[in-house]
Amino acid sequence: MTQLLVRYSRILEIIGDIVKVHVPAPQEGEISDIGYGDLALIENTLDQEQPPYMAQVIRIDRDEVSLQLFSGTKGLSTQAGVRFLGHPMQVTFSPNILGRSFSGAGRPIDGGPALGEEAKIEIDGPTVNPVRRVLASRMIRTDVPMIDIFNCLVESQKIPIFSVAGEPYNRLLAQIGAHADADIVVFGGMGLIFDDYHFFRQAFEEAGVLARTVMFVHQGSDPVVEGLLVPDMALAVAERFAVEEGKRVLVLLTDMTAYADALKEVGISMEHVPSNRGYIGDLYSQLARRYEKACDYKGAGSVTILSVTTMPGDDVTHPVPDNTGYITEGQFYLHDGVIDPFGSLSRLKQHVIGKVTREDHSQIMNTMVRFYAAARDAEQKQAMSFDLTEYDERLIRFGRLFHERFMDIRVSLPLEQALDLCWKTLAECFEAKELLMKESLVSKYFPKRSGADSGERA
Repeated sequence: MTQLLVRYSRILEIIGDIVKVHVPAPQEGEISDIGYGDLALIENTLDQEQPPYMAQVIRIDRDEVSLQLFSGTKGLSTQAGVRFLGHPMQVTFSPNILGRSFSGAGRPIDGGPALGEEAKIEIDGPTVNPVRRVLASRMIRTDVPMIDIFNCLVESQKIPIFSVAGEPYNRLLAQIGAHADADIVVFGGMGLIFDDYHFFRQAFEEAGVLARTVMFVHQGSDPVVEGLLVPDMALAVAERFAVEEGKRVLVLLTDMTAYADALKEVGISMEHVPSNRGYIGDLYSQLARRYEKACDYKGAGSVTILSVTTMPGDDVTHPVPDNTGYITEGQFYLHDGVIDPFGSLSRLKQHVIGKVTREDHSQIMNTMVRFYAAARDAEQKQAMSFDLTEYDERLIRFGRLFHERFMDIRVSLPLEQALDLCWKTLAECFEAKELLMKESLVSKYFPKRSGADSGERA
């Protein structure tokens, strides 16, 4: 490209990882070759042996261009020169990336061979034309009972896991990735420590799904800008697999609060006027541009996004979860190591429950939650030393079984087995007439007690 021949040497200032360079404005009738998001190489003239710094255009203000460096500005002088590459960040796309792990800059970090002259695609492209979208109608099974039974994950859905630091949300995300019935899993990690990255890779490998998984990982020690690129890389690759290969792709992102914090850090360096709690004013738009990549493509595959959003101080009104809730189609609340059946919601579950799942799914879901709510009330009566009826004691027993058999995220069951276990749990605590369910379903699925059991109950 012609812009590779142009070298700009007037660096105005260096602040943190931001370099501001003077670029003469184009003459009348000319069009600038420099675009927002384009890559640039910064050559340090004081050390000719040092490889060029990689940077990205993050602001253009008349004849002043701001660059975010990928590897920091240590050792960089104002005598350096800048060459613009004329294209935004690209990521390698081919079947050979499956089973591989890459950094936020697209470099292999798994010790495997370089990919060589594989095809490159641009990241952060436009969202799909709504005409090409299909109404969600297929379920992604995760083998997590609290999701599959009570809040189904539906293809093309975008849904976060709301949690707090210290909760096992990464374990839950890894379990879903290991058991989900998707064709391809694309993992994007932001601000991870090495142990987290190793945990995910080992979990996928032990489950036998690593060969259909591609990972993009930004570790806490990596440059901030790489954390901003991870979601775009993951989603660009997911879109290509869905559109060109017709694959059902599940994208796992953790942690989107780390992504928002990276946006805030760059905004501070750019001296942007902060908005709510110091976050950038267009936080909603930045998050929406990523989440809206979820889509069921007409005549092709689908992209489903499941992300983690940590809530500082367990505050759901924090700007990141607050904005996320307006964009996504529900949420899973993870606290105390379990998925809360009351705070969790999947707004698309009605498209699949009872339509692509078993006929008793809807009834059993409502009945289990109803009895669990009653069990919580009975537990409060017990804690306040009120007298308990025999029915209250059965409710409390049901609550314990529900927590143990379904709410624990370590539980892994196929949907049909989980539904059968629901019926078994109900039968252990209640009579058939107490369920208030359709008689046809009760007669078909409610376990028949043996004579000994019936006599003991009587």
